[in-house]
Formats: sequence, C-alpha cells, structure tokens
Amino acid sequence: MADLILLAATDGGTVDAVKPVLPMLILGAIMTVTFVAIAFDWVHKSVAALAGALVAVAAAMIMGVFKDEAGHSAYDRAVHDIIGHDIGVIGVIIGTSVLVEIVGRSGLFHFLAVKIVKRTQGDPQRLLLLLMVATMTFVTFLTIAPGTLIMVSLTLVVTKELNLPAKPYIIGVAIVANSGALMTFASGICTLMLGTAGRLPYSHFFVTTTPMALISGTIAYLVIRRIYRNDLVSSLDPEERIRKVGAFDEWALVKDRRLFYRCAMLLGATILGFATAQRLGVGLDFIAFAGGTAALLLSGIYPDEAIKKVNWSMILFFVGLFVIIGSVQETGLLAWQANKMIEFSGGNPTSVLMILSGFSMVMSGIVDNIPVAATLIPVVRSIEAQGIPGEPLWYALIMACNLGGNSTPIGSVSSVIALNALEKERQVKVGWGEFFKVGGTILLIQTIAVFAYLLVYQHFNLFPSRPA
Repeated sequence: MADLILLAATDGGTVDAVKPVLPMLILGAIMTVTFVAIAFDWVHKSVAALAGALVAVAAAMIMGVFKDEAGHSAYDRAVHDIIGHDIGVIGVIIGTSVLVEIVGRSGLFHFLAVKIVKRTQGDPQRLLLLLMVATMTFVTFLTIAPGTLIMVSLTLVVTKELNLPAKPYIIGVAIVANSGALMTFASGICTLMLGTAGRLPYSHFFVTTTPMALISGTIAYLVIRRIYRNDLVSSLDPEERIRKVGAFDEWALVKDRRLFYRCAMLLGATILGFATAQRLGVGLDFIAFAGGTAALLLSGIYPDEAIKKVNWSMILFFVGLFVIIGSVQETGLLAWQANKMIEFSGGNPTSVLMILSGFSMVMSGIVDNIPVAATLIPVVRSIEAQGIPGEPLWYALIMACNLGGNSTPIGSVSSVIALNALEKERQVKVGWGEFFKVGGTILLIQTIAVFAYLLVYQHFNLFPSRPA
C-alpha cells in the first residue's frame, strides 16, 4: 500500500521523522485542485479556498496527520494553530482596510490624484507616466488593492474627459501596481506575507527592494509606451487639453476640511508606525489596528459603515488558503519539495536562488501570486533550515511573486481589479492574448533584471542580515 512507503522529511527539512506518502499525495492533490479552480475561475476564489480547507482538514484528520502529544487526533492543531501562525497578515489587512476607507471618504486620495494629473496638462504620454508614478506611490502607502482601485477610477474619468482610449492607461496601472508592491513591507499582500514569514526588518526591506521596484516600473512604462504608441495621441488641441485638465477640482470630494487634515496626519502616523514597528517591539498588525481604530474614533463616521467595507471575502480566502497550506505542510510534502530543489541544484545557493525565482514567476502568472507565495513560504523555511542563506531567498521570492503576476490577467489582484473596471465602465475587454503580449514582454525583461539584480547582490554580499 502507498501509505506504507515512507519518506524522510520534516517541517524544517531535516531527516528526523518519517512521513507516509499517501497523505502527501492526497493533501497535495486537494491543494492542486483548489489552485486550479482558482486559476480557471470555476468558483469564486474564496469559496474554492474554504471548500479546499474543509476537505483538506477532513482528509488530514482521517489519515491521522494531526496528532497531539499523546498521539490522538487534534482538531485544534489542524486549524487554530495553523491560522494563528498567520494571524498578523489578516490583522494588517483588516486594520489598513478600515483606515483606507475612512481616509478615502475624507477626499484626501482624490485630492492628491487630481494634483498629480493636473501636472500632465493633458499630454497623453506624460499622462501615462504620471498615472503610473501615482499608482506606484498610492500602492506603496495604501497597499495594492485600494491603491489600484483609486487610480483605476481616476484613470477612467480622466481618459473620458480627454477623449483618450482607456486601455493603455488601465493596463499601465494594473502592471505597475505590482512594482509598487515591492516598495515597502506593507505595500502588497505577497510582500506582507513573505516579509513577515522571513522576519525582514522594514528598513532593510525598503533599502533592498526599492531599487528593483523603480527598475521594474521603468521597464513597464517604456514597454507600454512603445506597444501603445499609436494610441497615446490626443484628438484635442493643446489648449483644449490644458483647459479640460485645469477644470478638475481637487477639492470636489472634500466635504470636511478638519476631517481631511486629520486623515492626512493619521495616514502619515501609520506609515511612520510601519517603518518603526520593529524598533517599538510591536507587529505591523498592531500598527494597522491602531491606525484603523484612531480613524474610527476621530472621523465621526459611523463605525459599521467603515467596517462593512473591509474586504471580508479576501479575509475568508486567506483563512482557507492558510489552512490548506498548513495541512499540506504537516504531511511533509513541502519539506520534501525543498529537499528535491536542493538536490537538483547540487546545494549551490545561487542555483537554488535562480530555480526558486523562475518557478515562482511562472506559477504566479498561471495561478495567482498570492497562493503561490503562501505555498512557497514553508518551502523556503525548509531550504533555509538546511544551511542555505535565507535572506536572498526571501527577497527573491518577494520580487518574483509580485512581478510574476504581470504575465496574465489573473496573475495579480491589480490586474483583476483594473481589467474588470475597464470592461464594466467602458465595455472594453482585454483578452489573454493581448494582455500576455504586453505583460509577458514586460515580465521577460523584468525577469532578466531581477536575475541580474539578485546575482549582483549575492556576489557582493549586499543582502542585509536579519537581526538575531
């Protein structure tokens, strides 16, 4: 029987425990089917993740994967402990969602975005550049989903007023958002998950990833400008463009100036808190909840109105995802995969770095970069436990998973948000072929840049060491 075949693998990757193969195969199959359902949109991804989690836990309990110290099946270990490991990620998402919702109601984001657009004077190519710069900026400080939503809404309004095709600008926003997600620890979901798992200090993270964020964003702009050069022209004369852009009122959505300035200070304080959280001895989830709670207290907005705007669907998706991956991890499958990766590379740290980066980039475009990142966290931990330096692996995974989502319309949350809005508001559909032509070209160049960047950092030992 298959369950009598034994493999040596453990959570840390050392050979001190024996794991049966059958649970690996069954739990691995459940995870694979769940990811395929998400990739092909057979069901909503939250439903897929929750259903997969239920089946995974049931299968793990039946096969005795989860056991307590006495050797009895333990439901608490199956679910509560697994979710507890990643509760900080969920806390950051909830806290920042509340904060961003309230700050958005103050009109601050609209104010900043219109100020940026006015500087373009309606020039199509300059508009593309500044919209992409603004997207990176908003994603850097607001995380990828709200930052993309704000910029997509503004882009649709501006392009309509200037009689410009929205497609190049929306694709630009969707793709460059993934570069913005590299800027800070809390800029993107993948970034947050991986940075937390790798225990990367906020300041170290910013210094290491920001150059790659700027390089990858520049690549995205140049490729999009080249491919859509014939669309980046205006039918309006320069004076008409300047008049139309000048008519945008940055104060239009600011109903309460006191709330506006309070929110600006709260947002600044929260960003500062993220940067200093480690020195303060608290987690990013604490800072996020502090910012969200302060916003609720000081805004005068009825709390239920802000809290219901939290993306609870995404929260449930993460809960299901964490349970599935935690269940698979308990079988030893992910540690076994880590061992095989080391064997294939001959134990060479540079080879492991390149294999991990390439694999995660490809898979992020096929499945969605969030489940890919979550799945590879225990793999990297296992590799690190076997003596391969961990810092390069975590930074490689962060860059690869974020940028890997550029290749397909479902590869990242920013692409899904932007393309759905374009189709809904303008009835313009971007097919897989067209998106892959743009995103795939960008990703190919970005991949070369990432590999070169990682190799230079590896060769000159530039990756900052984590505190003990």
